[in-house]
Amino acid sequence: MTEPIDTTASRRSARERPFPLRLPFRSDGLASMGAILLGLFVLIAVFGHWLPIGDPEAIDVGARLTRPSGGFLAGTDALGRSELPRLVQGIRTTLLVAGTSVLITVAISTMLGVLAAYFRGVVGEVIIRIADVLFSFPALLLAILLIAIVGPGQKGVVISIALICCPLMIRVVRAAALGVVNRDFIVAARVGGANHVRIIFVHVLPSIAGAAVVQGTYALCVGMLAESGLSFLGLGLQPPAASLGSLVNEGSQYLPVAPWLVLIPGVLLALIIMSVNLVGDGLRDMLDVRGAEVRR
Repeated sequence: MTEPIDTTASRRSARERPFPLRLPFRSDGLASMGAILLGLFVLIAVFGHWLPIGDPEAIDVGARLTRPSGGFLAGTDALGRSELPRLVQGIRTTLLVAGTSVLITVAISTMLGVLAAYFRGVVGEVIIRIADVLFSFPALLLAILLIAIVGPGQKGVVISIALICCPLMIRVVRAAALGVVNRDFIVAARVGGANHVRIIFVHVLPSIAGAAVVQGTYALCVGMLAESGLSFLGLGLQPPAASLGSLVNEGSQYLPVAPWLVLIPGVLLALIIMSVNLVGDGLRDMLDVRGAEVRR
């Protein structure tokens, strides 16, 4: 005789454990490596100024263009300034500028993309057409044009990066939201009398958060490359502020005699971007963004 199954206990257990516990990147070695490397750079950016590495603006004329050695671990520049504290400052500036730009990009693009998918018709068409027009411009040319209007400096760089990252992210978020706005739980919310604001913030946004986060990591890479490119052209942060891009720009004038002034900040920038890419790939797999899009 078959024994009865305690369905009450099963339902209670399911409520207490709605999904299996998974550690981030537990089975993804590359993503774990990227997360560790990125975390290390963030720690350097946050706490680097407390390290006993000297003043980034201290000048030692007698040590101009000194090779990396025990006294100067990353060498010195043309003015005799130690490169190590300037590299720490450059990492902090690059992450801060790119991170601020991405936060602005994610906030604006996510909302506009959801609105374009939810309110079809005139509102959606206007948003997506503006995004298409901005997306048709070369990114660097658009950034240079905006900086020519706003002026060089941190404010102009942040606005420029946000402007060049927004169009693609609007399209990605809109595509993800289009697969959500007509699902059964959205229709049920409308029938139940929920207003547009509640449906968007309570139902739609949480459903496309994974796609927005993954796209945000891509925007962070673009932001760091854009900031470095603008600083390399002399349109980014102005002295005495230093970023990895401006350090490469300054060192390029002495490349034949002091290649470390270009190689070290260039390698650091490549490592940061690589770590963000690895974390983004891990987040995509962990959040199952592609699988979620297929299921919709």
